[in-house]
Amino acid sequence: MPTPIKNRICLWYNGDAEEAAQFYARTFPDSSVIAVHRAPGDYPAGREGDVITVEFTVMGITCIGLNGGPAFQHDEAFSFQVATVDQAETDRYWNAIVNNGGQASACGWCKDKWGLSWQITPIVLTDAIMGSDAAAAKRAFNAMMQMQKIDVAVIAAAVRGA
Repeated sequence: MPTPIKNRICLWYNGDAEEAAQFYARTFPDSSVIAVHRAPGDYPAGREGDVITVEFTVMGITCIGLNGGPAFQHDEAFSFQVATVDQAETDRYWNAIVNNGGQASACGWCKDKWGLSWQITPIVLTDAIMGSDAAAAKRAFNAMMQMQKIDVAVIAAAVRGA
């Protein structure tokens, strides 16, 4: 028997954990659906054979999706932050999430159709804000504050002072 995973992120879904896991596996590298677990018998909220949990990875992070029902919703207190190398990668992830029933938000944040929050964050932005040049950091930060999806060229121009 394999060694059990000691720690993983448990994400609550309203019956669609398998759909969410399949979407993440298609969208992000190093992501996959590992196992789908079904109810061995009827229970108050469902029937024998219903999907109860789904084991999956998102960019190497081990997760389990729990079909727990409508009692709890995702919010911004938890998010995946995805570092992107360029505008094409930023656009790819952002558009995949937003165009699949998701919702755009501010400063690189968006929500997928299941309400899970994502920060699609170009490395140029992170490097600028965390860099030693305080003036460049402020310019990059101010530019970011005006955006939904991050525009890499605008951030780079802000860093340069252009």
